[in-house]
Amino acid sequence: MSRRVVVTGMGAITPIGLSVGEFWDGIRAGKIGFDTISKFDASGYKCQLAAEVKGFEGKNYMDFKSAKRMELFSQYAVAAAKEALEDAALDMGKEDAYRVGVSVGSGIGSLQAMEREHVKLLERGPSRVNPLMVPLMISNMAAGNVSIQFGLKGKNINVVTACATGTNSIGEAFRSIQYGEADVMLAGGTESCITPVGIGGFTALTALSSCSDKYRCSIPFDKERSGFVMGEGSAVVALEELEHAKRRGAKIYAEVTGYGCTADAYHITSPAEDGEGAAKAMEFAMADAGVSPEEITYINAHGTGTHHNDLFETRAIKKAFGSHAAHIRINATKSMIGHLLGAAGAVEFVTCVKELEEGYIHRTVGYEVPDEECDLDYCKEAVEGEFQYALSNSLGFGGHNATIILKKYEG
Repeated sequence: MSRRVVVTGMGAITPIGLSVGEFWDGIRAGKIGFDTISKFDASGYKCQLAAEVKGFEGKNYMDFKSAKRMELFSQYAVAAAKEALEDAALDMGKEDAYRVGVSVGSGIGSLQAMEREHVKLLERGPSRVNPLMVPLMISNMAAGNVSIQFGLKGKNINVVTACATGTNSIGEAFRSIQYGEADVMLAGGTESCITPVGIGGFTALTALSSCSDKYRCSIPFDKERSGFVMGEGSAVVALEELEHAKRRGAKIYAEVTGYGCTADAYHITSPAEDGEGAAKAMEFAMADAGVSPEEITYINAHGTGTHHNDLFETRAIKKAFGSHAAHIRINATKSMIGHLLGAAGAVEFVTCVKELEEGYIHRTVGYEVPDEECDLDYCKEAVEGEFQYALSNSLGFGGHNATIILKKYEG
């Protein structure tokens, strides 16, 4: 018998806010995080806009020495985890540290460390490479640093499935608690890749929008969409076994009820054109949650703003839900914060929790021009009113499809 899993804490570092409260206020206000890249001189690049985290100082979340030994992606994760732990009011002095684990993923790790040390290698020779280059760079160090900072000794994993990383990380934490490997898991994703190589590489792939208008650069499902906008940040949530949460009187935000994932086995960057793989992930998640398609009335889409993703995700939703697809509210959080790669699914999970809690589905900001082939309800306007389930999709390069389902907690 699997155990019930609930959300008892949340933390977020995003382009529109350095806490869950700030982020959610930004979401409700339709705030966008897009502006000219400031982290390096991007004047020679086709893409010059990004959604950067603003005003973040690692030393505000950890001691200065610890911050110096972490790259930004790890700092963001530790900061989000700190907020999630405090929000959950989890007293580690009263917990078995080996029953509290971490599942925090990053799609890439630190491009900054690679770029910086590569310059040193070429200009000054191998003896000048930082001895900490590898532990600063590798993607598992976000999870490692979270566990070290907070003394979490349980299962510790780093799921890397490109843009599906955040959702897979939370899904695998959900499974770990369901089947008794942990009582509490800090789970989520983190990323910081707004660098010359990051922007240059995704531009060369023709994945990024080259639009210079920050109000029209990230417009998922819009006919004029031209690619995604790079974002950065982190979201970490505290997932907890229901009875464990009840015993300590924790506030319960929502219940996680379903998780499904598949592979397209089709192409290294393009989703399957018929949407079959993503549809199956949604079907598996619904079966896991024990819900019928008709019970799902809201989807937080992967919705990147690339031509292929939005079209094929639309086809996947139609395939999974049939005629009911026309009655589902669908929105794209990336319309405000861009694509946070490995952190995207985690930030969107937090969005779903807040939407369930407040009975509010945010609008897809910037959506103006309907596309004949993307013909579902993409929330041109916000929707108010209670709903029971939120389904969140994440689709990653390599053909990774991940879906997670949240339910309004009812005891």
